Amino acid sequence: MERRTLLITGASGFVGSALCQRLATVEGLTPRAALRPSSQSPLAGIDAVTVADLSADTDWQAALIDVDVVVHAAARVHVMKETATDSLAEFRRVNVQGTLNLARQAAAAGVRRFIFISSIKVNGETSQPGRPLHADDAPAPQDAYGVSKHEAEQGLRAVAAETGMEVVVIRPVLVYGPGVKANFLSMMRWLERGVPLPLGAVHNRRSLVSLGNLVDLIITCVDHPAAAG
Repeated sequence: MERRTLLITGASGFVGSALCQRLATVEGLTPRAALRPSSQSPLAGIDAVTVADLSADTDWQAALIDVDVVVHAAARVHVMKETATDSLAEFRRVNVQGTLNLARQAAAAGVRRFIFISSIKVNGETSQPGRPLHADDAPAPQDAYGVSKHEAEQGLRAVAAETGMEVVVIRPVLVYGPGVKANFLSMMRWLERGVPLPLGAVHNRRSLVSLGNLVDLIITCVDHPAAAG
């Protein structure tokens, strides 16, 4: 079987590290972890390359040598204590300009497929009772992060149309699993302490996806013909 190389950005993150570890066990697929200078490889023995912070000027040429598929999981995510004077501009600098710069260089390097890890926040923050958000719904992002992910999706479709590189967009809901952080970890800690929570009085629902299932989906999208576009 011919081996193919996948470049994983955000490889030291929650999703990226789990994906690299799983890919290391998949026959025919070789992960290459793209890491920031301050990050560590997600798994001993995995090929890793050091790349500057994600921006419109990042040079990806060395990382893209012989790469067949890019899985772009790196992003500027939710910032609890925002310090940027213009939050939307900062999200756009990383999530839009940085993503499209990588995509254009990937297309020029002959990458066949570009898998973009977007966010359910592109669809919006809430849905009507009994009608969960759907991939075909009109995008309605309401915060700077969601807006930047939506704009990146639009830009990627334009790159695909211009270059012929296949683009796949995945919009995960809240992901849980080993190593989860942020609000989900905080909730788990409250439960571990035995603190009574008023969950019986709450009637709204929240969609979740396990880290393992998300990783399986990403790997399926590497080759599945219906994933392109």
